[in-house]
Formats: sequence, structure tokens, C-alpha cells
Amino acid sequence: MDSFLSDLLFYLRAGGWVMPPLAIATVLLWYGLGFRMAALSRGSQESVRNLLERYGSGQFRVDGERRGVILVALREGLDLQRRRVPDLRRHLDVAFGELEQAMGSFRVLSKTIIAVAPLLGLLGTVIGMMETFDSLSSMQLFSQTGGIAGGISQALITTQFGLAIAIPGLVVHGFLERRANRLRVDLAQMKDILCTQEGATEVHA
Repeated sequence: MDSFLSDLLFYLRAGGWVMPPLAIATVLLWYGLGFRMAALSRGSQESVRNLLERYGSGQFRVDGERRGVILVALREGLDLQRRRVPDLRRHLDVAFGELEQAMGSFRVLSKTIIAVAPLLGLLGTVIGMMETFDSLSSMQLFSQTGGIAGGISQALITTQFGLAIAIPGLVVHGFLERRANRLRVDLAQMKDILCTQEGATEVHA
């Protein structure tokens, strides 16, 4: 453990002043991605239509303990439908809009960090390269870091770290975006079905 911490501290020091912001960005990025992953939980793998049909036949029960975007939307949508509120679609837009807003939490922050991290790493590399070549005039580099190769190796640490942040973050962010888009389609379908059911009920009444 001590060896790991010492290696980590050396790694952070070798990258210069750019490394602390990159480390903070890493924590913020994965906190945001983890929060979004929890917020984008569907709650059930069944289709919206199947869930509504099962509820109508009494095979499915919606209670407050169930979690997930679709189950929460189903509970709120059925409650509004049961209360026969006027202009159901408008009320569903408001209720589901809050869910969609929660689904977008940390989206902008994640995209920003993913875009900025490689550039910040490149900035650190440029600064490190400048210091490396400046040190050649006094030949300090050869005695301190093992020559030009050692200095360049340290300079490239920040680019490596920036890419190590951005690439996994981009993959997970893309996965979450696809999940969010599917959930938006499901919410739109649920609104259509609930409003259609309400219209059919009013006609029969």
C-alpha cells in the first residue's frame, strides 16, 4: 500500500501543476457518471405497453417502494389518469418533465470534462516539453532525470492521464446517452397510451 501511494505521488508530481486539476476532474467525472447511471435505472425490463396491460388486468402492482424511471412515471401517470385531471397530456408533460430533468443531471459536466481533459493533458505536455528543452542549456536535465528521454517521458504523463480520463468517460457517457434516449422514447409512448386510454374512457362514458 505504501509503495502504491509513493508511486502515485511521484506520478502526480512528475506531471506538474496540471495533474491536480486532472485528478479533481477524474473524481467529478465518475461521480457524475455514477449519479447518472443510478438516475437512469429503468426499474423494469418489460415494455411500457406490457406493464400497462398487466396493471389493467391486475397482474402488476405499482407501489412507492419500486424504483426506476419507468416505474415512477407509471405510478405518477396512473395516478393522474385515475384522478381524471383535465388536459391529461399537459399534466403528464409536467410530471415526466421532472423525470427527464433528473435524467440529464451531470450531463453537461460530464461532456465538458471529457472534452477538456485531453486538452488540459496536452497543455501539461507542452509546458513539460518547454521546461525540458530549457533545461538543456544548463545540462541539469541529464543529471536529474536521465537525459532528454527522461524529461520527455515525464512531460507526456499529463497527456496520458488526460486520455485515460477521457476515453473511458466517453464510452460510459455514450452508453448512458443511449439509455436516456430509450427512456425518453418510453416516456413518450406511455403518455400516448395513457391519453388514448383516457380518450376511450370518455367516449364510452
